[in-house]
Amino acid sequence: MERLRDLQASSGDVEAAAIVSVDGLSMASSLPPGIEEDRVSAMSAAMLSLGERIASELARGELEQVNVKGDNGYVILTSVGEEAVLTVLCRKDAKLGLILLDVTRAVSALEKLV
Repeated sequence: MERLRDLQASSGDVEAAAIVSVDGLSMASSLPPGIEEDRVSAMSAAMLSLGERIASELARGELEQVNVKGDNGYVILTSVGEEAVLTVLCRKDAKLGLILLDVTRAVSALEKLV
């Protein structure tokens, strides 16, 4: 939880974050009201699995990250070791370069814990 809060505090553009197992179970989350933790967990695991398959089938190597852009912002999914995924929700006008740097740092710290 502390790492997730640090990630949110590092940028006002990060609206929420969660750590999810590859099986779709929530490990820790910092989500706003109205967003279902179980739903985020299941979708994150499914998206990571699909991203891994796409990367493999199209000979892109090992998956590092999946980015989804919508009208209201971004969802960034990043592998944390082989057993978890970090899901980060960002505002639509977010400075992605800075957020991706913060996400990389958070993943490095989380890999030691997971």
